Amino acid sequence: MCSAILVTGGAGYIGSHTVVELLAAGYEPIIVDNLCNARREVLTQLQQLTGVKITFYERDIQDQAGMVEILQKHAIQAVIHFAALKAVGESTEQPERYFAGNISSSISLIQAMQQAGVNQIVFSSSATVYGLPKTLPIEETAPIETLSPYGTTKIVIERLLNDMAQFRNWQVIHLRYFNPVGAHPSGLIGERVVGKPNNLLPFLCQVAKGERPHLAIFGQDYPTPDGTCVRDYIHVVDLAKAHVKALNKIGTLEAPVAYNLGTGRGYSVLELLHTFEKETGVTVPYEYAARRPGDAPACYANPALAESELGWVAERDLAEMMRDAWRWECASMHSEMT
Repeated sequence: MCSAILVTGGAGYIGSHTVVELLAAGYEPIIVDNLCNARREVLTQLQQLTGVKITFYERDIQDQAGMVEILQKHAIQAVIHFAALKAVGESTEQPERYFAGNISSSISLIQAMQQAGVNQIVFSSSATVYGLPKTLPIEETAPIETLSPYGTTKIVIERLLNDMAQFRNWQVIHLRYFNPVGAHPSGLIGERVVGKPNNLLPFLCQVAKGERPHLAIFGQDYPTPDGTCVRDYIHVVDLAKAHVKALNKIGTLEAPVAYNLGTGRGYSVLELLHTFEKETGVTVPYEYAARRPGDAPACYANPALAESELGWVAERDLAEMMRDAWRWECASMHSEMT
């Protein structure tokens, strides 16, 4: 019998890709999503991609009684917790909304899990918990600090879950993402952005589609090879596969553990842009702008712990990330026109 896995925020960008990998690995994903950062149509796309009609509940995880009902009804083995507000810039403008949307809702989920007797959770964390890195590459033992309310929420939730592991015998894995990009190679699911993007590649794609006049590159005088910021970009499918590896591991844990999910290689803004142009044949106009406060010159992972303990490595390179992202964007344009 398949193990049922509750996926909060499972209709979102990373969540939907993880659902695909869970099905491929023989798990039964149960999606709970309030659709604040996702669209219902992704369920149809998931069914088209996998051939499976996935159980879905349109519900906020702050509905504690409802969550208990779902956890018990489906005999959930473990939870993968994606559901969260996720824009760093927006969190600086609306910190109280992020505290409620991320921390309070996670507390409700924790209480529901405890009531339902579910004690395994894989938490969607972030490299933002490292703040401005002191050394590179970043290891999981690096100091934890925050530059934004969004980062604060990730740190607080990690600590709450660690306490559940210590005092309630929970089994907890934190997956600290670096910079997820790309889309499923089928072109059926990807990152759906409404309005102004918060991240580099979706913004670049909007310029490539003619929706914006140019790409703004913030800073050209950083101490990096070409003067632009360097980041660790990871293909969303590689990221999704790591969640399956985490589920396979979680039942053996005696203490909570965090893993960096990245390629271990940094790419500059210009390197990403030129790779995109090469792989798609589309020229992307850009202009330099002033540095943004709080931007680190470089940030990339040491993913060795995930490789040694989870048996996971990122397999897809930057060129594949760009091709898959553009395939999804082109498919999205076609569907919007039809």
